[in-house]
Amino acid sequence: MQEPIIQRYKGNPILTKEDVPYPVATVHNAGVAKHKGKYFMLFRSHLHNGRSIIGIAESADGYAFKVRSQPFMLPSKEGTFAEYEEYGLEDPRICAMEDQFLITYSAYSRHGVRIALARTTDFEEVERVSLITQADYRNVVIFPEKINGRYVRLDRPHSEISPWSIWISYSPDLIHWGDSSVLIKPLTYHWDEMKVGPGATPIKTRHGWLNIFHGVFKTMAGAVYRLGVALHDLNDPSKILGVADDWILQPENPWEVNGYVHNVVFTCGAVKEDDETIKIYWGGADTVMCVGTARVERLVDLCLNSSRRPL
Repeated sequence: MQEPIIQRYKGNPILTKEDVPYPVATVHNAGVAKHKGKYFMLFRSHLHNGRSIIGIAESADGYAFKVRSQPFMLPSKEGTFAEYEEYGLEDPRICAMEDQFLITYSAYSRHGVRIALARTTDFEEVERVSLITQADYRNVVIFPEKINGRYVRLDRPHSEISPWSIWISYSPDLIHWGDSSVLIKPLTYHWDEMKVGPGATPIKTRHGWLNIFHGVFKTMAGAVYRLGVALHDLNDPSKILGVADDWILQPENPWEVNGYVHNVVFTCGAVKEDDETIKIYWGGADTVMCVGTARVERLVDLCLNSSRRPL
């Protein structure tokens, strides 16, 4: 029997609402980064009024996390950010860029959902930088280095005309974005036929950029969220080298099948280790945090040798 593509950690779930020292209803959809040998997790939590905030937890090994006594980010009370974060902050991604960590997150308000950009150097202080999309956008991940002199991101605009798809955009300064094009679309009667969206910050390998994304399939019992993987060219990430035909993770454990939103595995963070494995973190049923490991070689092979068309 072939081993799973992602080996689930036997201690899952690694973080639940019981681990948080302030009142929350959920812990899920966390960005994760490694800094000076320590893992930092920025996780989303629903409050008991239904709106979301971002908490922070730390770990020495990437498995056992301790949550800080206070949230990392709450909706802003001042200026433009206050207006556009009125309904909460969701689904942070962390990008290690030069000497700082860029944080993209969904800002919800009466105007819809926009992506905001913040930054930190030490995971102690955080500075809001800009709102970098209009409504309605979600799932913005920034590549962790400039490519051909420009910053690059993947995103997922909302569209009723064409199914929710993964796009690429470029920027000279992280604030002004454009030169956009669509890269990956849902495939009819496929595990991702309803929508796809970027997941974790792209991971650099010698074969290309690994893009671990989510795909959604609508069933009679509701939508099922799974994870997939694509490979982008190192020097031109708008060039897709392959999109794995099969999913790499689906809801199976009780805490992935049942919860705040049933049948969901959803990633916002992954960490590549020196041994060419990747720790992949995902929210289970929008309720708990889980982790598993995959081999870079296996993911690349799926993209190159068991691929489906991107568009």
